[in-house]
Amino acid sequence: MLTIDYDLIEIKNGERILDVGCGEGRHTWQACKEGACLACALDIEQTNLVKARNMLHLMDEERQTVGKWMLVKGDITHLPFPDGAFNKVVCSEVLEHIPDDLQGIRELVRVLKDDGILAVSVPSYVQETICWKLSSDYHHQPGGHIRIYKAKELESKLRQSNLDIFAIRHKHALHSFYWISRCLFGMKKEKAIIPSLYHRFLVWDIYHQTRPVKWVDSLFNHILPKSLVLYARKSQAEASKA
Repeated sequence: MLTIDYDLIEIKNGERILDVGCGEGRHTWQACKEGACLACALDIEQTNLVKARNMLHLMDEERQTVGKWMLVKGDITHLPFPDGAFNKVVCSEVLEHIPDDLQGIRELVRVLKDDGILAVSVPSYVQETICWKLSSDYHHQPGGHIRIYKAKELESKLRQSNLDIFAIRHKHALHSFYWISRCLFGMKKEKAIIPSLYHRFLVWDIYHQTRPVKWVDSLFNHILPKSLVLYARKSQAEASKA
């Protein structure tokens, strides 16, 4: 399940792509399918990098990859790369976990080339607010969410970091209902019958991608999306100073 739309960031052959807070690597997997690029998956958790590596090795064996890949253990607030190292930077569902999110954004911008594109996603305000109110366990856990973003707040922080936003999207509305059900039935009761059945439906949908389900998801993305996604470039005024 991809949160970032690769049609909007247009990965080209020879480009370098950074996936910050890659988790198990879903956006890195897709980058390696898109073109003959170099995709770098970075995460602070070694267990995530191991899972990402295992999947990428499997994809290589099955000849699903076109691009090359590498894995790096690192922290978004101190990225171990030189200035302007990447053509495209992806940061999906990470900033809501970071105490100093502005420092994280500054680092994303620093490693982005002047003509590069940054794609950032965070949980949407309405869905996240509902879950916080329904269950304290939803965010009171190690490594959990520490803030809720309003769209205008995140836009402001990106512009404050000398970025021009060129597209805004809303994604994964059907997953909002899953997390709301988890909060209603208890975050620690993952196998409760309704959340469990709904999760099986979501997994089925990821594999089948039927038109009716896509249509319903698209409709509810205007009402209760799971994720807010912003796409931005370095401001031309800032880039001209470099």
